[in-house]
Amino acid sequence: MGFIRLRKDLPCDLALSLSCGQAFRWEQRGDWWAGVVEGEVWRLRQVGDRIEYQGPTAARLRDYMALDLDLPAIQAVVDRDPVIHAAITACPGLRILRQDPWEILISFICATNTHIPRIRQMIGSLSRCFGERISSPPGAWYSFPSPEALAAPCRETLDECRLGYRDRYIHGTAARIAEDPGLLGRIAALPHDEAREVLLSFPGVGPKAADCILLFGFHRYEAFPVDVWIRRIMHRHYLAPPQGMKTPSEKEDRRIRAFGRDYFGEWAGYAQEFLFCARGDLLGDRTR
Repeated sequence: MGFIRLRKDLPCDLALSLSCGQAFRWEQRGDWWAGVVEGEVWRLRQVGDRIEYQGPTAARLRDYMALDLDLPAIQAVVDRDPVIHAAITACPGLRILRQDPWEILISFICATNTHIPRIRQMIGSLSRCFGERISSPPGAWYSFPSPEALAAPCRETLDECRLGYRDRYIHGTAARIAEDPGLLGRIAALPHDEAREVLLSFPGVGPKAADCILLFGFHRYEAFPVDVWIRRIMHRHYLAPPQGMKTPSEKEDRRIRAFGRDYFGEWAGYAQEFLFCARGDLLGDRTR
């Protein structure tokens, strides 16, 4: 077991960062968090200013947790009003993880129109059925399946994972990546808006999913995903909803997304995560 000591001027809240809805393969077991990262089982826990670890190297952990980023400087850029200030104060050590774009792509196809526990179930089922078994006691652990593994089976086999209508999206996306292994790398090299357009061409990737994939998988911190919670926060604190609006629309989400990117700037994605993390307080519902 090793540990890294956090600098006082570069905070990190491990539990908050692993549980706030950007990653779906972490489980809390007592004081420890256990998860699979790029085919390896990691165990992490935070004790004061130390993050203790089993599995990764210190360098790999620092990169995954983005400990090289000056979080207080990022917070200073987006801290523009009392609302975001309250969110930052509530979640001061929240960091956006650096995750694998392939896993994030499939994860946020799974995330369409559902909640976090269900997303975890679907990703767990995919990994058990199509990933590789990892020898790491205690318990059974599986790597995230490769594009080839998800493209090979027929959709009826994928249906055993209880993905619902998402099975055809996952199968189609996996087939596209398996046929063109360099595609994700080329997307990473594109300007933000061009990368977003390519992601929207994947089966099952809508506007919110595309922005989440950009933010969590490609580390495009200017992305500002809009879900039901962000929409409510923005309508309550920043942008009055259009007169007569009865149901959400992509046009309105596009307006919110453009405002978020313009208002919060190059670190808009971090602002979005602070607002999402503090949504219970900001919306007056502390059960969330």
